[in-house]
Amino acid sequence: MNYNDFIKTNSPLAERLRPKSLSEFIGQEHILGEGKMLKRAILADKISSLILYGPPGTGKTTLAKIIAEVTQKRFETINAVTSGIKDIKEKVQDAIQHIAMNGRQTIVFIDEIHRFNKTQQDALLPYVENGTIILIGATTENPFFEVNNALLSRSMIFELKLLEHHHLIDILQMAVKQLKHLDNQLSLRVEPDALNLIAAFSGGDARKAINALELAILTTPKLETGELVITVEDAKESVQNKASYYDKNSDHHYDTASAFIKSIRGSDPDAALLWLAKMIVSGEDPVFIARRLLISASEDIGNADPNALNVAVNCFNAVKFIGMPEGRIPLAQATVYLACAPKSNAAYLGINQAIEYLKNHNAEVPNLLKDSSYKSSKKLERGSGYQYPHDYQYGFIKQNYFPLDFEAKKFYNPKNVGYEKNIIKYLDFIEGLKNKEEI
Repeated sequence: MNYNDFIKTNSPLAERLRPKSLSEFIGQEHILGEGKMLKRAILADKISSLILYGPPGTGKTTLAKIIAEVTQKRFETINAVTSGIKDIKEKVQDAIQHIAMNGRQTIVFIDEIHRFNKTQQDALLPYVENGTIILIGATTENPFFEVNNALLSRSMIFELKLLEHHHLIDILQMAVKQLKHLDNQLSLRVEPDALNLIAAFSGGDARKAINALELAILTTPKLETGELVITVEDAKESVQNKASYYDKNSDHHYDTASAFIKSIRGSDPDAALLWLAKMIVSGEDPVFIARRLLISASEDIGNADPNALNVAVNCFNAVKFIGMPEGRIPLAQATVYLACAPKSNAAYLGINQAIEYLKNHNAEVPNLLKDSSYKSSKKLERGSGYQYPHDYQYGFIKQNYFPLDFEAKKFYNPKNVGYEKNIIKYLDFIEGLKNKEEI
């Protein structure tokens, strides 16, 4: 048996059953559905260089190979982990020769293109720009963070998303059908509940789903009748613990943190706990989570519940003091408290508006507000004219606290929720005092 025959026979099932056409490709309808730009470009053979990004097992490599097949282009691969500029130049020279010999363009597929450094990415530019090669780069990272702007500007960018449950069921059913077609002697039946379990535990990853199915098939003994039946119990044995796709150095890290904070802001403690759990299980730095809670306590809750910041600060200190795994407990407590607290971003909006206002206005401190604590301040008459509020009834006296030649402006607009209801009452009381002739 030669090498190619060996690979065809012994390569993983996911590789052997890889779709060969667009009609076999399942999922990613948002970019490959009827009338979508990418599908139209493939069918019309008008493909330019592409960057495909998304989680593992969503079809990036498969789609690149299908594009080459449909457009009848040569297909060459480069692995960014093991290749360098020398390999790029060799592929380019091969591409030039094939253009000269038969006018056939070459698609160069670069897996994990984010691992190429700037120099390596720059080496591709002239050949992408003049059409010597069609580049298809695949990455699990957000290309806007990991790929050079010059290369991005010369490429179309498409995001592949985690496959949905029904996509995985379709893929597994197709795999079973193809296995029967490849081996006429195979009497195989997979219980629907077993397919559902494998799909549920695959986390949107087609490769993981097919690998689990293959493991179940390889390790399950046949019945006396010769039939191979994969039950739910067989499926349970073949799947590993469901793992969330999460990388602390990728945009998925920020996406999950964003979902966490938005769930707190939306007053949904259950969703917030789910995203907290995902971060914990994925090995997120607990101090990072506690910092996010600190920000949320002031940005989203503010004076609607001033105690929220105390809870967040205590959580931050507790997590730093006790570490993990026990740190998950104060993190959960603070998360639930913040999610259930009344919400107001009035202080957050107020400081942002004040900063924006100062971009176009000076803010000179008036004399009565200047510091008068040091010795020479009296000679300079600093602080003269200032009236000490505590010398007056209610601890208030009407005077101007804004800068010189500065029109008084309202930056803080408390919301009628939580403790800020009390703040509104107090500010209304002060406003009433301002309107009195005598206080």
